[in-house]
Amino acid sequence: MSSTIILFASSRRNGNTGQLTDAVASELELDVIDLGEKDISAFDYEHRNRSDDFEPLMEKVLSVENIIFASPIYWYSVSPPMKTFIDRISDYLDLPDLLEKGRKLRGKKGYVICTCISDSPDEPFINAFRETFSYLGMDFGGFINANCSNGYKAQLYENDIRTFIEQL
Repeated sequence: MSSTIILFASSRRNGNTGQLTDAVASELELDVIDLGEKDISAFDYEHRNRSDDFEPLMEKVLSVENIIFASPIYWYSVSPPMKTFIDRISDYLDLPDLLEKGRKLRGKKGYVICTCISDSPDEPFINAFRETFSYLGMDFGGFINANCSNGYKAQLYENDIRTFIEQL
């Protein structure tokens, strides 16, 4: 599925969220982009960070139709690298030379892969994505969540993974 990208952000690449993300990526035959391996600086109102890895990564993001955001739920929110990535999208809303490119987010579909210690993700977490996608003109395509209170159990999520992939 070449028109899909997976952006992963967690403190443990091979932890629960990583395992769920890799299972989805394997089914879709996609590589996973680990935001923690990228040099992406925090949002800066002066935009002194334009030489980091964010803009080249956004070129890849803007070239696909489906964007999958993968993060564990930390205190009702995304992991710090995911938050930094989302905050930096503001560059594409602020900088005159990036505005036209930023508009290319409109009409794309955003999806979420998440893990937590309950059967359903917390509403503030999912609503943050819904609202962000809406603000950017993107469509919310859906999510998959794994309850990892006892670790990630792959066999429990095989059907959920198939259902999630069918939404793409």
